[in-house]
Parts: sequence; C-alpha cells; structure tokens
Amino acid sequence: MAPTALPATDRYISPEVTVYYWVPLIADINNPTRAELDDDEAWDLSAEVAAATGWEVAADRVAVPDLGTRKTGRISGRINPGDAQITFYASQDTDDVRSVIKRGDRGNVYIAYGGDIAGQHARVFATEVSAVTPTVDVAGSEAARVVIDFSITDWAEDVVVPGPAS
Repeated sequence: MAPTALPATDRYISPEVTVYYWVPLIADINNPTRAELDDDEAWDLSAEVAAATGWEVAADRVAVPDLGTRKTGRISGRINPGDAQITFYASQDTDDVRSVIKRGDRGNVYIAYGGDIAGQHARVFATEVSAVTPTVDVAGSEAARVVIDFSITDWAEDVVVPGPAS
C-alpha cells in the first residue's frame, strides 16, 4: 500500500497576502491577542517591505562520530534564529520606517504568511533592532531603501491568528 499523499495545496503568491506587523507589546508571543495586534502603537509594515531575509529558525547539526565506524552521523543540536533583516522602501523626506522603528527598539515582528485571517497560523519574533541603515544605489537602478537588522531574542511558531476582539 502506498503512503498517504499530502493534501493538495491552495497555492498562492505572497504579494497582497502575507502581512508583516511591528507590535511593540505582546504579553505572550505564543498567544497574541487581537487587541495587541490592533493597538495604536502597532504598525502594518506590509506595503513598504521590499525584501525580508533571515526569518527562519533552524537547528545546528552536531556530529556524533564513534570508533565503531568510519561513518559520522549527525543529530539535531541547539535551535537558532537567522540573521533577520527587513528591507523597506525609503521616502525622500525621510518620513518612512525610520519614523517608526529605531536602533535599540524592542518589539515583535508578527508574520502571517497566509494573511491576517483568524484561525490560520503566523509566527512571532521578539526582537531588538540592531541597525537602521539607509542604502544608496549609485547606479539608480532601484528605489531608495532602508535596511533594518533585527536580533531575534525569542520566537513562537504556528501561532494561531486571533479573531476579532470580543
């Protein structure tokens, strides 16, 4: 008998679906509330995101050699976040992400890949902002950008997107 097939996916592309929020305060990153996501201090960054990298979490691989064989197996080791960055579009008058997020700020990056839809899953990264760097494209081949580096201090995966506040 053949193995069970994965369910068919509802394929999509990220634009107009995935959301990135900056949420300064989330009491429990494993269970953010709608009130926290909708707080006046929270920001929907999505429309200004040009690129995002390093928002993965992976385990180190630890070699486990022994004298009984020339083969060296590996086991999973410590779990580490990536070197996270978000590249934003810059505004000539500097009224852009630099007005909202500054070096040293602590807050949460909330990423809902399937959109902000109650019951679906998201990821939450507790962060400290380590750098805010405007870039210069001398060739003039792309729009001006601001790169923000985040140090991830904690994270939660498969977080349920909350429904409307009650």
